[in-house]
Amino acid sequence: MKYSKIPVARSIVALCVAKNINHVVISPGSRNAPLTIGFTHHPDIKPYSIVDERCAAFYALGMAQQLQKPVALVCTSGSALLNYYPAIAEAYYSDIPLVIISADRPVERIDIGDGQTIRQKNVFENHILYSANLHSELVLDSEAIDKKLQQKQFESQKHNEREVNLALNKAIEGKGPVHINVPFYEPLYDLVENVDVNPLQILPEIKERTYTENQLQAYAELWNKAKRKMIIVGVAQPNIVEQEFLEKLARDKSVIVLTETTSNLNHPEFFTRIDTLIGPIEKDENSAELFKKLQPEILLTFGGMVVSKKIKAFLRNHQPQQHWHIDPKKAYNTFFCLNKHFETTVNSFFTHFFPLTETLQSDYGTYWKEIKSKRQVRHEEYMDEIPYSDLKAMQEIVPTIPENYIVHLGNSSTIRYAQLFKWKESLRIFCNRGTSGIDGSISTSVGAACVYGEPTLMISGDLSFFYDSNALWNNYIPKNFRIIILNNNGGGIFRILPGNKNTENFETYFETTHQLQAKSLSEMYGFQYYSAKTSVEIETHLEEFFSNSEKPKLLEIFTPRKINDEVLLEYFNFMKS
Repeated sequence: MKYSKIPVARSIVALCVAKNINHVVISPGSRNAPLTIGFTHHPDIKPYSIVDERCAAFYALGMAQQLQKPVALVCTSGSALLNYYPAIAEAYYSDIPLVIISADRPVERIDIGDGQTIRQKNVFENHILYSANLHSELVLDSEAIDKKLQQKQFESQKHNEREVNLALNKAIEGKGPVHINVPFYEPLYDLVENVDVNPLQILPEIKERTYTENQLQAYAELWNKAKRKMIIVGVAQPNIVEQEFLEKLARDKSVIVLTETTSNLNHPEFFTRIDTLIGPIEKDENSAELFKKLQPEILLTFGGMVVSKKIKAFLRNHQPQQHWHIDPKKAYNTFFCLNKHFETTVNSFFTHFFPLTETLQSDYGTYWKEIKSKRQVRHEEYMDEIPYSDLKAMQEIVPTIPENYIVHLGNSSTIRYAQLFKWKESLRIFCNRGTSGIDGSISTSVGAACVYGEPTLMISGDLSFFYDSNALWNNYIPKNFRIIILNNNGGGIFRILPGNKNTENFETYFETTHQLQAKSLSEMYGFQYYSAKTSVEIETHLEEFFSNSEKPKLLEIFTPRKINDEVLLEYFNFMKS
C-alpha cells in the first residue's frame, strides 16, 4: 500500500480509519496532496472528488446526515477552505458531524505574499466544536538529524496525533463539525510503501445522562397537575421515540402533540400541520379567546429547529408556565421562557419520567382534535377550488411520492408549503434548517442519495436550484435520484411578506425575477428532463417521473409568479370559517 512520505498525513488517515470515518470528500488541489494520496490509496476509505468546495461540503453534510457518523472533507489551502463555511454553520446548528481537514502553508509563509495563503488558524471559531492547529513536519533523512532535532520532531508528531484524536473524538461525541488545519512543507507528492503507521490513539467517550426518580419527582408533580400540556417536535431523525411512548402521549387527554414535516414522527392523534392549527386563529375575530384556550401550562419540546413562525409567535405572546427541552447537547430558549434543560435522550427521559406521571381528565386534547378534524375538511375544500399555483402543484406532488422515499425539501417557500400537507408515514423527510439557507440544499440531497441507497427526491424552488446547480457537477448521482423544481421565475416567498410588491425595485432586489429554465442544465449533467405548466401536465408526468430509469430525472414545474402569495394568504382566511 502507498503512503505519503509526510508522517502527519499518514497519522490522520490512520486515525480516521481507526474511528470508523471512512467516507471522505476531497476537493482537488495541490497543497492537500499528502492527504489525498493517503485517503485515496487506503482500502477502507471511500473517496469522492467534488470540485466546487461549497457543494463538496454540503455533499458531505448530506452523507453524514444519513450515516449518522462523521464524514471527512479535505481541501487545499487558501480561499478553498472558506467555501466550506456555509455547510459548517449548517452542521453546527443541525448537530451533524463533519471533519474538515485543510492543508495549509507553514506558519512562516503566512502574510508574506505567498499565493493561495490566508489565515486559516481558528478560521471557523464561532461555529466549530474543536479546532486542531497542527505543527509542520520537516521530512529529513535520519542520518542528517541530530538528537535535539530528532526530539523536536518526536514532540511535534505526538502533539499532532493528540490534537487529531481530540478533534475526531469531539466530532463523534458532540455530533458537530471540527477543523483540523495541517501545514505542509514541500515536497508534497513523495510516496513510501510498507511503513508502520501506529499513531497515538485516544478513544472517544459516549456518555448518556440519566435522571433519577428524585430528580424528576418535582417535574412529575407539575405535569400531573397541568390540564393543558403541549409537546412540539422540531427537526428529528426517523424513529427517535419508542412507539410505546407515542401511544401514551396520544391517549392522554391533557396533551396535544404538534409535529412538523421534518419531525419524522407519526401518529394519527398528533397534529402534523402546525400552521393549519395556528394560522386560522390569527384571522379569527375571537382570536384572543381561542389563543387563551390553546395556551399550554407546560410546554415540552425536543428535536431541532422549528420551522413554523406562527407557533413561535403564539408561544412568545402566550407563554407557558413551564418550558422543558429534552436534548443531550443543547436547549434553545426559542420562546423566551425555558425553565429546564433535560440533558438526555428522549427515550431515556420518558423511560424514567412516565412511571411518575398520572393520566388527568381534561378537554384540552379532545377540543383541539375536533378543531383539527374540521380543519382537514376545510383544507380539502380549499384545495379543490384554488387556481393553478405553487400550492396547487404541491397538492399534486405530495400524494404521488412512492413509499419509502427519502425526501429533501428546499428552504424558503418550499418547506412552508410542505408544512400544510399530510405526508406518507414511510417517507424520511429532511431540510437544512440549521441556518435555513438556500445555498446547499441540492448538494445535501445528492450526498444523502449517494449513501442512502433508496430512491431520493429533492423538491426545490427555482432560486435554490440555480444557486446550487453545481451540486450536479460530479460522478456520483444515482439513477434513482429525482429533482422537482417549482419555477415561479423568482423568489416567490418575498411576495408573501409585507411590502409593496408591484415596483421595479421589489422585483429586482427582493423577488429577483428571471427567465431561467433548467432544461439545458439537465442535458449537460445527464438528467432526463420533464416540464409541466398545468395540473394536468404535472399529473401526466409524475407516474413516469417516479418510474425506474437508467438516468436521474428532473421535473420543472412552471407556476404563475404573481398569484402564489394570494393563494397562500387566502388559505388561512378560508380555514377559519
